This record gives sequence, C-alpha cells and structure tokens, in this order.
Amino acid sequence: MARISGIDLPRNKKIEFALRYIYGIGSTNSKIILENCNIDPNTRVNELREEQVIAIRNEIADSCQVEGELRGQISRSVKRLMDIGSYRGLRHKRGLPTRGQNTKNNSRTRKGKKKTVSGKKSA
Repeated sequence: MARISGIDLPRNKKIEFALRYIYGIGSTNSKIILENCNIDPNTRVNELREEQVIAIRNEIADSCQVEGELRGQISRSVKRLMDIGSYRGLRHKRGLPTRGQNTKNNSRTRKGKKKTVSGKKSA
C-alpha cells in the first residue's frame, strides 16, 4: 500500500485516480505529477515500485501544497476575511453562501436544517 502525504492510497485503483484522495490534488494536478515522474496513469497503485512512490512523494513536496498545510492556509485566509469585516467574511461568520447565491429557497447545505419560526399573533 502506498502512503503519500499521510494518506493511504487505495490499492486497486489506477494511480491517476488514487492521487485525488490527497486533499489539494485534483485531476489536472494528478496528471501533471505523473507526467513529471514518467509514470503511466493506468498503472495500479499495488503495481508501483518503491522508486516510483518516492518520485511521486518528491514531486508533490516540490510542486504543490497538500493536506494540513493547505487546510491551514485556507482557514487563515477565511479568518483574515472575518477579521477585516469584509462582506465575504460576514457571510462566512453567519454560515451563509459567500458567492452571491440565492438564499430564499436554496442553500440548505450552508444554512443547515430548517428552523421553524412560529407565527406571531397580531395584537
């Protein structure tokens, strides 16, 4: 089993898709990393030799931020937005969508489960 950046890659998947299990590596980065290491994208993880795993580790360390380092950077940038009081920061604070989506009917992912507000009696 290949262990890269603290993640155990699934054994029977192709390396091109298995690299995507690492936070911060998507399809494009995966292809670029394999191209730079001269590894066939159709190779299965359990077929990789130790030298190839080391080459992939070194390429990831040199070229991109992944896992904890990337998560920390993202959380720091969100915290900075909140501290300076920008509109995006306020939306993050309130747990609402930050990029202008409609919130009247949708955005349940960000807002969470519906909270029913009881009807008020008119005096």
